[in-house]
Amino acid sequence: MQREQEFLDRVYDRVDTLRGLAERRVKDALIPVGTGMQARLERDVLVAERAGVLAALNAVDGSLCFGRIDLQDGSAHHIGRIGIREDDADHTPVLIDWRAPVARPFYLATGHTPLGLRRRRHITTEGRTVTELHDEILDLGDRERSGFEDPSGDAVLLASLNSARTGRMSDIVRTIQAEQDRVIRADHHGVLVVEGGPGTGKTAVALHRAAFLLYEQRELLAKRAVLVVGPNAAFLRYIGEVLPALGETGVLLATQAELFPGVHARGTDTPRAAAVKGDAGMAEVLAMALRDRQALPEPGAPVIIRHDDGDLILDWEIAYEARQAARDTLLPHNIARPYFVFHAVDALTAQLAERLGADPYGGPNFLGPDDIAQLGKAVAANEEVHAALAELWPPLSPQRFLADYLAEPVYLPDEDAEAVRRARGAGEWTPADVPLLDEAAELLGTDDSAERAAAEAERQERIAYAQGVLAVSQGSESYEFEDEESEVLAAHDIIDAERMAERQEEADHRSAAERAAADRTWAFGHIIVDEAQELSPMAWRLLMRRSPTRSLTLVGDPAQTSEEAGVGSWDAILEPYVGDRFSQVRLGVNYRTPAEVMDLAARVVRAQDPAFEPPASVRSTGVAPWTRESGADLAGAVERAVAELTPAEGRLAVIAPDALHEEIAARLDGVTAGAEPDLTRAVVLLGPRGAKGLEFDHVLVVEPGRFGTSDLYVALTRATQRLGIVHREELPASLR
Repeated sequence: MQREQEFLDRVYDRVDTLRGLAERRVKDALIPVGTGMQARLERDVLVAERAGVLAALNAVDGSLCFGRIDLQDGSAHHIGRIGIREDDADHTPVLIDWRAPVARPFYLATGHTPLGLRRRRHITTEGRTVTELHDEILDLGDRERSGFEDPSGDAVLLASLNSARTGRMSDIVRTIQAEQDRVIRADHHGVLVVEGGPGTGKTAVALHRAAFLLYEQRELLAKRAVLVVGPNAAFLRYIGEVLPALGETGVLLATQAELFPGVHARGTDTPRAAAVKGDAGMAEVLAMALRDRQALPEPGAPVIIRHDDGDLILDWEIAYEARQAARDTLLPHNIARPYFVFHAVDALTAQLAERLGADPYGGPNFLGPDDIAQLGKAVAANEEVHAALAELWPPLSPQRFLADYLAEPVYLPDEDAEAVRRARGAGEWTPADVPLLDEAAELLGTDDSAERAAAEAERQERIAYAQGVLAVSQGSESYEFEDEESEVLAAHDIIDAERMAERQEEADHRSAAERAAADRTWAFGHIIVDEAQELSPMAWRLLMRRSPTRSLTLVGDPAQTSEEAGVGSWDAILEPYVGDRFSQVRLGVNYRTPAEVMDLAARVVRAQDPAFEPPASVRSTGVAPWTRESGADLAGAVERAVAELTPAEGRLAVIAPDALHEEIAARLDGVTAGAEPDLTRAVVLLGPRGAKGLEFDHVLVVEPGRFGTSDLYVALTRATQRLGIVHREELPASLR
């Protein structure tokens, strides 16, 4: 214990030195060194780099070192959340990053396959103090014993599993198991599916995989970023501290509701509406609805446009030919629109030229090319012309187009159309709308010609200014060199106006994750999707656009699919994008749910699928789940059960149908129905879908008869210690 404490003190001395150095460098970088753009650029880059180092050092403080491996050759390595090196010529490692290849035997070695290890030591700390050591002797031929051997190699794991929950997920870097390690370090190319039942550590494995990939592919992923998609905002807050604790702060965490920049979808859909919006057929429905927006005048009822040289007649034939010319480009709606406008303006100009310049005796038109060009400019400048063309082929934003469509949904069966109908301006965007907005953005495209023209004009202004500066520089050369070539280089000798102008451009110094969050077309280096079975086909279209390289890790459990729009089957999810070219692994050990609780939950699923096999629980609490009938006062029974279950430390979740939340919340102190749950509170109230991916010390399930099979399975498997059930209505047969 004393030797390990001395080592830890040395490591933290080095960390404090590095932190102080990083803080000074950030502070120094913030001091202006000049007023030019180049000075600001260099300062911003330095601040970003050094602030990232400082954030990583701050995030891992207090739990930095957790293990040691002693090799059979007499050498030893300490393992930690990040790597620390000495400040010597060789940069000697002091602490090995858990992701480094040399650290892998810490997770994989066994007595049967020691992988060159003599001993594995688990180091437990509180703050900067060593509190416990657990040793495993792996070289069974070595009779030397340390005095700290643990008769159970699972002591550290079991202590972690039995510890009280805090309302925030902890990293599992100290207790990664062999099956989890193989997933974390799997080849990063292509699609990897990680399937596992409740409590198998799927989410933790996925997050550690993100940290490992950022370590292995730092240069690539630092530029392209990693996206982690979770089922809801509470879940993202729950997992939000894991990656920073592993030294990674540049990952973008988002829900489906946040994947369209500028829109945060807070509205709610009925299950039926969400299912309709999520169906793959909506892509074709939106495409057909958009073609309807490319309209034509009614035959025989042309649009009459007033013009100084006489009315213009925009008839069906002109509009049809212009529309066909635009459609033939195969460009998105907004980008193709100028082709429609140009073709229509040309036709109207020809109509006007024929009227004004026609020879009554049948000879050639009196107007020359210059005259016709002037007429064309006048037609193009006519506001009524533009208004008429905008009616036929309107410029559209994704938000306007989708709002118009939902107000009058077409190409859907009547029942589906009624389910998704929403008046313009009524209600907020919903998570199920986000993939539709993304689909609309693909169909519409962005006509950024005006922005590009403005940017080019600004660039030319900078070049002209730079030319002026260089001209002044050249004219200011010393008279001493008028008759001979100067050996002193001036500005105009080493840089031209264009390069000088480029140096004045503003650079974007946001992190890759920050830039990705604001860019709908961003291509991520890797995407991790938790509860992947819940996403709709339309949501998968959105995500696959964000991953052109198809580098993804999908985590989930088809048995827990609860969303009507959820795909559920991995083959059905991936076949449209990668066919059968994906790898799949299954985690089969339940680390969270006690055997007594898991046995009850498995009965629920077996009632529908007799062949269902749940993951095997590694522990038992000896406390069986209990069931209690409430009588008339359901909320009172819940209140009494909560008082009975609330732990001295840790967390309790009441999981009830949403329709009962108001009634229950009125009887529980500090609990508000409909509010975003604060998972750090002792008692939280959730619906089964809001509890997905979370875990609590104790769980009280209310009125399980109102839940579907998947929702009930999720609700029953959130507990790490005790489970209670309160009901007023009849119980499902599987729980009796």
